[in-house]
Amino acid sequence: MARRFLFSDESGDLTFTKGPNISRYFAVGTLVIDEPELRKLRATLAALRDELAFRNHGLDSYFHATDDPYDVRQAVFGVLSSLDFQFDVTLLEKSKAQPHVRQDDATFFRYAWYYHLNWIAPRIFDPNDEALIVAAELGTKKTRKAFRGAIDAVLTQCISYRVKRSLAFWPCASDFALQAADYCTWAVTRKRERGDHTYFDMIQSKIRYEYDLWAAGKTHYY
Repeated sequence: MARRFLFSDESGDLTFTKGPNISRYFAVGTLVIDEPELRKLRATLAALRDELAFRNHGLDSYFHATDDPYDVRQAVFGVLSSLDFQFDVTLLEKSKAQPHVRQDDATFFRYAWYYHLNWIAPRIFDPNDEALIVAAELGTKKTRKAFRGAIDAVLTQCISYRVKRSLAFWPCASDFALQAADYCTWAVTRKRERGDHTYFDMIQSKIRYEYDLWAAGKTHYY
C-alpha cells in the first residue's frame, strides 16, 4: 500500500465561441507524486520563493505561470526540471466538442476529467493504495459544487473501489504542488496555443502523457 498524491490544474476557458482572448483548448493536467518527493517539492519551492523575495521578485503573490515575470518563470521551471514527479495532460479542442458535450460547464468539465482519468488512473493507483486528489479551487461557490460533483462522479467510474481516495479543493496559493501543476499545464497549453516550446522543453522529461482527445476529428461546431 502506498500513499499517492495527484494535484490537478485546468487551463483554458469554457467559452464556446471564437474571438480574441478565448482559448482554443481546454486542458486537464495532473501532477502525480509520492509522499517523500512531495515533501521535497514543497521545501524546494519554498526555498526558491524566499530566495526570489530576497532579490525583490515575487513579493506580492504566489507562483502563477500566467502572471509571473520572466525571471520568476525561469527559476520555477529550472527547479521543476530537477524534481521527481510525473505529469499527464489531456487537451480538448473546444470547437470540436459536440453540442451535448458542452451543454453546460459542468458537463464539459466532467467529460474532460473522465477521458483524462480513464487513461491515467489504472497506471497510477494500485489496489489498496491511499489517494489524495487535490483540485485547484475555482469559480463561484455554485460552480465549485458542480465541478466537485463532476470530479466525484469520474473518480467513482475510473478508480478502483479498492483504492481509498479523498478529494480536496484547495486554493492554488495554499500549496506549492498545485502551483507546480499550474506551471506544467501552462507550459503545455502555451506550446499548443502559441507554438512556444520554450518552457515545455524545460519540463518535457516529466511529461508522461500528452493527449489531444479530438485530434483526429475534422468537424468544428463553431
